[in-house]
Amino acid sequence: MKIALDAMGHDEGPRKLVEGAALALSEFSEISRLYLTGDTPQLEAELKKVGCNDGRIEIVHCTQVVEMSDHAIDAVRRKKDSSIARAVDLVKSGEAEAVVSAGHTGACVAATTIKLRTLPGIERPGIAATMPTEKQLFVLIDAGANTDPTPTQMVHNAIMGSVYSRYVLGYENPSVGIMSIGTEDEKGNDFTRQSFELIKNSGLKFRGNIEGHDLFGNPVEVVVADGFTGNIVLKTSEAIAHAIFGWLKHEIYKSPVRKLGAMLAKGAFMSIRKRTSADEYGGMPLLGINGVCIIGHGGSSPIAVKNAIRMAKQSISQQVNPHIVEHIQCYNEQAAASHHASS
Repeated sequence: MKIALDAMGHDEGPRKLVEGAALALSEFSEISRLYLTGDTPQLEAELKKVGCNDGRIEIVHCTQVVEMSDHAIDAVRRKKDSSIARAVDLVKSGEAEAVVSAGHTGACVAATTIKLRTLPGIERPGIAATMPTEKQLFVLIDAGANTDPTPTQMVHNAIMGSVYSRYVLGYENPSVGIMSIGTEDEKGNDFTRQSFELIKNSGLKFRGNIEGHDLFGNPVEVVVADGFTGNIVLKTSEAIAHAIFGWLKHEIYKSPVRKLGAMLAKGAFMSIRKRTSADEYGGMPLLGINGVCIIGHGGSSPIAVKNAIRMAKQSISQQVNPHIVEHIQCYNEQAAASHHASS
């Protein structure tokens, strides 16, 4: 199993990426090659700092880095020797099976879409974010790749999210809901109502519209949204989880009795913190491209980087893309037959 890591795509440079790469190699024996794309002297220095001399690492030297201020498409066109471009090139040439990046999300989506193209039958890729509830996980798709999709692309997202939920998260027959402003069938705007009808007739286990409070209180396994709405939901949820722990800490330190109670409940607090930590999920798969791509947070910790590499490994081993192609082809054939019968 060969994976390419964009080793310069991080808010703080390569240090945490290299540390995460070292953790991944120490834990995942299935990885036969881990390419680090970036500036060779910097990467060698970081590898030396962490004491990693694993022979499975290969540095691919690059002279450019995509900055967060760069426009996504322009960065792909102008910075052909950037760390993300070279990492995607490794997948395109077949030298790597997956790419992992914690850099510029837009540039990562653009580079993979332009260089690798989409899978047969898929019009646009979607970012799938894994999110926790009290008892399970669910997939939110799209979390930011396509902010203005068509209803057909929403069905594709529903299918791709269901495939990922089934083959990676382990839900045998995942239920699907569409993000809206009410649970009634007629709620939403023209776009969500059109998407509703298409997903309803897709053959998926469709539960209908999902409101914001249903995400964590009465969840489905796959929540479908346009990339604009999905990205807001994702970042708002992350911010609330972070804020709650800040509020708790502030209140606990107000009295000795509360501090004692917090010590007794420390295990519960740590369990919830772990469940809501983005580090545990590592990154988000970009589904629908002709390859495997995992997108991490710009401030990813070494643990998060390790887990992003784990997600890439899982996507490869579980054959996510062939399953997506199979299900999309089946849906497209059914849709064509239905259209022919009605005309």
